[in-house]
Amino acid sequence: MARTIAAIATPPGAGGIGVIRLSGEDAFSIADRVFTAKSGRTLASAKGYTAHYGTVHDANGERLDDAVVTVFRAPRSFTGESVVEFSCHGGVYLLRRVLAAVLAAGASPAGPGEFTRRAFENGKMDLAQAEAVMGLIGAGGEQALRAARAGQDGVLSRTIGKIREELVLLAGDLAAWADYPDDDIPQVDENKLKTGLGEAKIALKKLLDSFEAGRILREGVDTVIAGRPNAGKSTLMNLLAGCERSIVTDIAGTTRDVVEETVMLGDVPLRLADTAGIRQTDDPVEQIGVSRALGRVGSAQLVFAVFDSSQPLNDDDRRLTEALGDVPCVAVINKTDLPAAADEDYLRAHFPRMVYLSAKTGEGFEELKKTTRELLGTAQLDPAAGILYTERQRDDVRRALEAVEEADSALWMGMTLDAVTVSLEGALSALFELTGERVSDAVVDSVFERFCVGK
Repeated sequence: MARTIAAIATPPGAGGIGVIRLSGEDAFSIADRVFTAKSGRTLASAKGYTAHYGTVHDANGERLDDAVVTVFRAPRSFTGESVVEFSCHGGVYLLRRVLAAVLAAGASPAGPGEFTRRAFENGKMDLAQAEAVMGLIGAGGEQALRAARAGQDGVLSRTIGKIREELVLLAGDLAAWADYPDDDIPQVDENKLKTGLGEAKIALKKLLDSFEAGRILREGVDTVIAGRPNAGKSTLMNLLAGCERSIVTDIAGTTRDVVEETVMLGDVPLRLADTAGIRQTDDPVEQIGVSRALGRVGSAQLVFAVFDSSQPLNDDDRRLTEALGDVPCVAVINKTDLPAAADEDYLRAHFPRMVYLSAKTGEGFEELKKTTRELLGTAQLDPAAGILYTERQRDDVRRALEAVEEADSALWMGMTLDAVTVSLEGALSALFELTGERVSDAVVDSVFERFCVGK
């Protein structure tokens, strides 16, 4: 019999309400040992989807708190088991006391992700849907939320299921032909096989292509604002942050170290760094700042290269241009509220993506959002269509694609159909593993160990 588990399900820290969750066969009897309803009824006799007001007490009968307890009867609960949730006042010490009372009454401490793992093991969701739960918890923007919600609703699983279904039909035709050669079974239609494999490759590649943009929505992008002194980097930083995060003065070299902030540019989280102005200087402290700035430029996932449109380009601007190399970049032509003097032909020749902006007034900011989304690939992403959102899922689809490509190559090279069958089986194995229908305990452990306790 699976043990009944319990944990605090709300984040650590004081709050108006805190929730303690129990799940398992003995959830009702354990809860009744620490809870007395004002109605006098026991939770064991309560109907599912009902809430009950009363008091929580410890084994000695000491009253700990008033609480509202919600009852969910198996299998109609998140985990598929009997579930009880205590909603108490959200004090840190108080919640620990209530949890201690529940554990003393017979529950066991839940491990990371154990509630969601039980939901998976009890058939309430597949492995891809379970992984989407953490996406919902960690979503930092609307697009990331939509992607996680689609994953939890099974959109990705259905997409994988459709690809898998077509491959199963192809594998079935091959197996029937190989296992019953003397029976009246039609020859395998190689054109149909080639078409099916080709369609599977397209669908799997489309899924893989969605991964990077989806990861950007979830995890954000390491972004550096770089440029020569007084180009307007700190003003841009403050515009993006929505507050005065960096010091803005007319004195060159004010920013000497890296100032960091996480901001949302539209639906894209940017882990933003405002760096020291890039220029030749004899000041040893400023030299360190410039060196750090160039180092951050080289390792960034995205750079906003800021140029002062009101000044002619100089050697410092060209030094930044050379340092960028192949780093994804948007050239921000700043101070458009002033008369133009910069060499725009030089900038166009070196930067495929340019945005004209007045960081002081905010004019051009929407264009910066649009250009950034296009560069990162999030503009073309439809989160509701079902996308890959973990490295494990990407690896499974990558292995499936490689196996389908091997099957296709074997067919075109005139190899035996047995070779095609082996590759098809490899593709199916990877896709079954993605949704958890054929998966080792080690894979399942690796998924849920990343969850928080209480979820």
